[in-house]
Amino acid sequence: MITARNLNKSFGPVNAVQDLSINVDAGEIYGLVGSDGAGKTTTLRLLVGALKPDAGEITVCGFDVRKQAEQARAQIGYLSQRFSLYEDLTVLENIRFFAEVRGLSQQEWLPRCMEILDFVGLASFKDRRAGQLSGGMKQKLGLASALVTQPRVLLLDEPTTGVDPVTRQDFWQLVIRLVSPSPLGRGARGKGGGEGGGVAVLITTPYMDEAARCHRVGFMRKGRLIAEGALSELRATLDGRIVELRGRPLPLLRQIAAREDGVEDVRAFGDKLHLRVTATQADPVIQRLRDAIPAGGGSLSEARPIPPTLEDVFIALSENR
Repeated sequence: MITARNLNKSFGPVNAVQDLSINVDAGEIYGLVGSDGAGKTTTLRLLVGALKPDAGEITVCGFDVRKQAEQARAQIGYLSQRFSLYEDLTVLENIRFFAEVRGLSQQEWLPRCMEILDFVGLASFKDRRAGQLSGGMKQKLGLASALVTQPRVLLLDEPTTGVDPVTRQDFWQLVIRLVSPSPLGRGARGKGGGEGGGVAVLITTPYMDEAARCHRVGFMRKGRLIAEGALSELRATLDGRIVELRGRPLPLLRQIAAREDGVEDVRAFGDKLHLRVTATQADPVIQRLRDAIPAGGGSLSEARPIPPTLEDVFIALSENR
């Protein structure tokens, strides 16, 4: 559904996207993960055709974005980081506007709008002005507007930034339902999106808990895709190499652990520490720390190997690139 090959985009001396290649299939949620400035938003703008790449190829549902821009864009629903709808129009008027701009008749867009508003939980707010909606409701309205044209591809740029945890959960439940075979009922082209298995979703996020909801994840850093794969594949790169420490005081434990042979990195995760150790060193490091921490004036309550998190993987990848 989405294919990008060797994309490059620079803004003066800044290489925003460098030699990036990705594929996203129908019924798949692909998470593009990275810190601010990694190139995630620029990548989405290239895919939607809002920016022209300096080099590389992009196809959306078989259409070349350079040569068949209008056909490609007709397949895409796009939700930007910032709320970009009309605040003085009602919820229904906003969706109607985007539907009619895309050439839908009232007989087409009206039943479709009501179905989508019910899907995103805004049916009872259809006559409320968009400017009077909460932040989470605005994001749901943006999603509804993106869905009205029955897109086969959905591009979501950090859609949950700045919304409360409950709304984040609600939004993700909507996204997960969209990639199911028939989330909204299917027409000739599939009211939910792509043929044969829901829409293809590409979502950018800085949040690792959201990345864990995706079928595949690509980590970006300084415009480059530094790793990608299923969650199990990414975590497997650090199997047996993460040790969790609990004790007090945490800053002292961190200093002592960082001095140990075989410890590559020490990070605070709330009220505990994650140590990344070299291969086969987890047990020896734990044994040495059981002696070193009390001797150094600290108190160790727990030390154990744990499965790596996506945060552990991203930190390790970032340090090695």
